[in-house]
Amino acid sequence: MSQSAPKGLRLHIGLFGRRNVGKSSLLNAITRQQVAIVSNVAGTTTDPVEKPMELLPLGPVLFIDTAGVDDVGALGEMRIARTRAVFDRTDLGILVAAGGEWGSFETELLAALTARQVPVLVVMNKLDQGRASDTLTAELAAKKIPLVHTAALNGEGIAELKQAIVAQTPADFLTSPAIISDLVGPGELAVLVVPIDKEAPKGRLILPQVQTIRDLLDGDAMSLVVKERELRHALDQLTSPPKLVVTDSQAFLKVAADVPPEVKLTSFSILFSRCKGDLLTQVEGALAIDRLQPGDRVLMAEACAHHPIGEDIGRVKIPRWLTQYVGGQLAFTHVQGHDFPPDLHEYQLVIQCGSCMLNRREVLSRILRCREAGVPITNYGLAISYSLGIFTRALSPFPAALELLHSADQGRCEGR
Repeated sequence: MSQSAPKGLRLHIGLFGRRNVGKSSLLNAITRQQVAIVSNVAGTTTDPVEKPMELLPLGPVLFIDTAGVDDVGALGEMRIARTRAVFDRTDLGILVAAGGEWGSFETELLAALTARQVPVLVVMNKLDQGRASDTLTAELAAKKIPLVHTAALNGEGIAELKQAIVAQTPADFLTSPAIISDLVGPGELAVLVVPIDKEAPKGRLILPQVQTIRDLLDGDAMSLVVKERELRHALDQLTSPPKLVVTDSQAFLKVAADVPPEVKLTSFSILFSRCKGDLLTQVEGALAIDRLQPGDRVLMAEACAHHPIGEDIGRVKIPRWLTQYVGGQLAFTHVQGHDFPPDLHEYQLVIQCGSCMLNRREVLSRILRCREAGVPITNYGLAISYSLGIFTRALSPFPAALELLHSADQGRCEGR
């Protein structure tokens, strides 16, 4: 979704607090834009200020910067009424205090939000003037309400605040999009190329393949499941071409050679990049492969904790293909399960697996941490197709990704 996404489809994030606690400064720091007027004069924000934007990796959000609730006078009462009306359309509340101060206004605000069952987090702004008391910290912890300390004017704590926003975002807004059914459509056919390798449990398919088949069935679409050796014969038997061919990323080259160029092709891993994470951000991350130099460090993040066997995709094949593409040795670090390094600055690239074992919140959190650290992140299927020279073909089902790739190619040509 873009800036034109309807307000009703956006996550509404309301900023509440006393006058002059720095709500507008926080909004400007989060959005990295001068959205709201900042002044030392209390009450500068007179009416709720709305800012629609893309907050990656969450997607489209609407920030609402409200007038201070401790305003005074008749006009102030009107402002307060408008502020309180924002409660009813808030999906996530950010309660802002400053300098360690916490009183009846903040307590009432917190009660109003929690009474509406609105997820909330507390920001103690103006860190240089004081921190939250131990008592308040303990009370919030007991209620499982996150507390973040910030100094909005110099950007301190803003990365932690964004992480807290992702963590507190209601599950409805983190529900994974369809895996494939929206790309195929009711009554249409998808051909799924499923290699049977040593790491697939005997008698079973691996989870991404099962989930993809189920999503096709839920979408009233049809699936034809074949191994890569039978693909060409299967396509020859069809009276009309399939809407989409999906392959295990390891078989990309062979499948691409067997599938007619007019038939869209992608991989299970790339489908899950869209379903579990943020496809466009990870497409951008794949473009960073061109900037890798021999000796650079690459983090390989696997969601499942399987025991690597033979030609393991994450530990053998991708490192081999990337090394060949770069023309020199790279330093690979591998993590599994929920392990993810707290400090990413030593890495030049992070490659996440398809993440079938992780929920979308965790994947989005990893993407956000990479963005904050300035480290590009991509995923297995995207990295494989890029290093093998079939990146554009692998993105054929995704118009927005192709547009991003076209813009990036234009930019590189103009920069030469």
